[in-house]
Amino acid sequence: MKNQRLTPLATFLLLFNMAATAHSLPSPDTEINSTTIPTLTGCGPSSTINQLFSQFGSSGKMPAELGRWLNDTKAQTVEPYQAFDNVYYVGICWASAWLIKTSEGPVLIDTLYGEFTDQLIDNIKKIGVDPAEIKMVLLTHGHFDHVGGVSKLKALTNARFVMSEKGWKEAQLDAKNTQGKPNAWTIPAPAATDILVKDGSALTVGDTTFHAYMTPGHTWGTTSYVFDVKEENNTYRAITIGGLGLNAIDSPQQVEAYIQSIDRIKAMVEDTKHPITVHLTAHPFSNGQIEVQSQLKVRQPDQPHPMVDAKGLLEQLATLRASAVERLAVEQAQIKK
Repeated sequence: MKNQRLTPLATFLLLFNMAATAHSLPSPDTEINSTTIPTLTGCGPSSTINQLFSQFGSSGKMPAELGRWLNDTKAQTVEPYQAFDNVYYVGICWASAWLIKTSEGPVLIDTLYGEFTDQLIDNIKKIGVDPAEIKMVLLTHGHFDHVGGVSKLKALTNARFVMSEKGWKEAQLDAKNTQGKPNAWTIPAPAATDILVKDGSALTVGDTTFHAYMTPGHTWGTTSYVFDVKEENNTYRAITIGGLGLNAIDSPQQVEAYIQSIDRIKAMVEDTKHPITVHLTAHPFSNGQIEVQSQLKVRQPDQPHPMVDAKGLLEQLATLRASAVERLAVEQAQIKK
């Protein structure tokens, strides 16, 4: 692992490079003074989770509390909830999965992994959807926490699975590198009915069109998806950004691609005709989605929707971009050595 001098907000996804070696998150290999380590007893708060990831990023060693929490099935359990008229959260505490209802059947974003895919399936059933009815599964990128459940879901549904060609290759390589190890995972090659999505592709299921955009950086094969979400008579444009972490960087060029992707997404948020105002995040603690869930429960009819927040998304993008510029300087300096 390279030396990483990153700000806390940019390092919260540092452990994702573990995807190449295990589908169950690793046990901690270091102990840090317990007086500096907060305790997590359930899902959240986001600030505590981010603090633990930041400590992981600054030390390169996973805090014992973080390792315990990430593998705690009970702590990761999140009851599914309705975010918009056509959107449901069906993921776990640290990794998202979103289900979008269309007039021709549901569409799922990401599959989780291992036993957490079983939780995903249970959550889908809890909102009254038969997993067999899923028409399409949109995959953001090839890391195990997002695609580790593909095999299990393929056994339950005839859905078409969608990912970039690079994303499929990255996933298969990561899975291959785990074979023969205790936490090995697998992912099948794309079937003839699956889709190798390209930049700008429009995928329509019933009354909903999903626009796919290549946003490399987190991985080279990362894809983000843009579509409309609804609440009563209001329609908002939403995005699931495929990956925001700077944890699996292999060159300055990848960081440059990351910055270009951030700039591209920023332009979409600032678009005057169809601005993106909703971020359906891939990791709910990264933008306070854990707390937003609680806000939705007590929201009054006359109050604005807490997830419609273009300003907050722009602020997050600005912070991530600044961290990427810092990381780029580090990568370029290492090349010169």
